[in-house]
Amino acid sequence: MTTRVPLTAMMLCLVAGVAEARTYAGEEAAALRCANTMAFTAVALEDTGRMSEAEKDVLLGITVLILENHVSGTWQQKKAALAVVRDRRDVFETLEDFERFAEQCFRQFPIN
Repeated sequence: MTTRVPLTAMMLCLVAGVAEARTYAGEEAAALRCANTMAFTAVALEDTGRMSEAEKDVLLGITVLILENHVSGTWQQKKAALAVVRDRRDVFETLEDFERFAEQCFRQFPIN
């Protein structure tokens, strides 16, 4: 039995300059949440000296690959969707997500 990363019901992404709204749900919404968790945690840990810059760069690279491989839409739409996810989670929730779901994210959203 595969455990899935919990996700919000849906994410609506409105991008300035884009004619239509972009809605992400299901696997794509989960991929966005994983990507946000990886990116946020990498920056936070590096800023506090708990992760090297090289390790941070690896996690940020993983974030990009998750977005490229598992989320549809333009890069602008994906970035806007990440902002929606980021704004829905506080610092502690995001770090807890990393501790609880990072391994799952890697399994659920392979990058190679």
